[in-house]
Amino acid sequence: MNDVLDEGPFFHGTKADLDIGDHLTAGFRSNYRPEVVMNHIYFTALQDGAGLAAELAAGDGEPRVYLVQPTGDFENDPNVTDKKFPGNPTRSYRSVHPLRVVGEVTDWKRLTSDELRTWRERLAATLEHGGGEIIN
Repeated sequence: MNDVLDEGPFFHGTKADLDIGDHLTAGFRSNYRPEVVMNHIYFTALQDGAGLAAELAAGDGEPRVYLVQPTGDFENDPNVTDKKFPGNPTRSYRSVHPLRVVGEVTDWKRLTSDELRTWRERLAATLEHGGGEIIN
């Protein structure tokens, strides 16, 4: 990385069951717009942010949060930063390079069923009204 954006540690939330040493890569469908194949892999320096992503992820698996290490350059995630919000308050990033799984986090804050329902309703409303465009 040329200019270090954040020292980490970094986290990725998913419903995939992964092992230490596995690599997360771009090229999969978006959790929020399944018709979009993502050109980047996303991660955050906020453990609970990764937990939210895990809870909202597509699939039937158990939500999981992994400690990850970028294997190449990364940038601020424009979906939640300067193009939509000033700065990077969510400490969210993306990369075209894989993320290496270096551990699993088990003490992240789980959402209550009411919180999860509220987040899903917000997401559905945003997508239904034409919002939620993904900068890919």
